[in-house]
Amino acid sequence: MLQPFVQDGKIDRVALTAELRRFLDLLLGSARFELAYEICLRDSVAAEDAVESPEIEVVFRGRDQDVLLERNAELLQALEYIALRWLRLDPHFYDHVRFDSGGYRALRIEELKLSARVAAERVRETRQPFRFNPMSSRERRIIHLVLKEQPGVRTASEGVGEQRQVIVYPAGKN
Repeated sequence: MLQPFVQDGKIDRVALTAELRRFLDLLLGSARFELAYEICLRDSVAAEDAVESPEIEVVFRGRDQDVLLERNAELLQALEYIALRWLRLDPHFYDHVRFDSGGYRALRIEELKLSARVAAERVRETRQPFRFNPMSSRERRIIHLVLKEQPGVRTASEGVGEQRQVIVYPAGKN
């Protein structure tokens, strides 16, 4: 697959940002959203952000901001996905770009971290597996990473497509 913004395994942030601006200007103008955006570039990652640390974050603000966040930010996530496809990025690089509005994504990550820790504690206490509701691959990855170092539990993903779920098992049990 052609990777126009990847050189030597790294993203060309300048070229990618320019194309991302072109895409967003076209999209927001055509869709007539009352939104402005800011593209933030990150050089270093703080330890607390290690679970999901995009190099490029697009933050939306404006009158239609709430529309992006309706139904668990379904439109925000769809715009992000379309942008990633527009940029022709390999799925391996999807985690390098994140769209957010009103701090939704940061709040969702904290919610997932807390849910993962609570589930792990429950599994350790009851010795019974815990099954999360279906979630996106990005959210499943967060659960797996948070619980990776937790003692007494292990994780696995089961299911297909949109029905894929994370299951937390007691360590050493299937």
